[in-house]
Amino acid sequence: MKKLLLGAVMAFGMLSATAQATKIGYINTDEVMSLMPEAAKIQAELNEYQVSLQQQGQTLTKDADEKRDKYFKDSITLTPTMKEIRREELVKLYTRLQSYDQEAQEKSQQYAQSKIAPVRTKALDAIKAVAKEKGYTYVIDDASNVLLVMPPADDLLPFVKTKLGIKEPVPAAPGK
Repeated sequence: MKKLLLGAVMAFGMLSATAQATKIGYINTDEVMSLMPEAAKIQAELNEYQVSLQQQGQTLTKDADEKRDKYFKDSITLTPTMKEIRREELVKLYTRLQSYDQEAQEKSQQYAQSKIAPVRTKALDAIKAVAKEKGYTYVIDDASNVLLVMPPADDLLPFVKTKLGIKEPVPAAPGK
């Protein structure tokens, strides 16, 4: 009985020591990035890029409206074949105009990601360095509830798949 009690005390002592060595911190990466000197420059570049995209959209709209007005003005004198050709041109132009908003939004997001990625990397490197210096084992991003810093760990997926009886699918032969 003494051995069991001694083992329990030792296990509790080890757990207490491990718990004390674990330091958990949190940080809002969005706030850090907004405070970095690069943030204002990137925001100005993003605004300029978005204005450029809006101007392109306005030019497309103006062009489409002018061609539409010209079509209605000239439609009395146009042959049926020419009317059909101009109508198809207008349909293509308005279709392009409708898809432009989505394209502009996608371009804007891609541009923003390309500009923000280096700043994010710099911020994460600083967070990891501070965590190491201050002895934090885990750091949680307060903005997204994601672990930014953590010690290496084991991937439990293979063990859970085995426990559940999940086998790897056999890859299909090429050409089938």
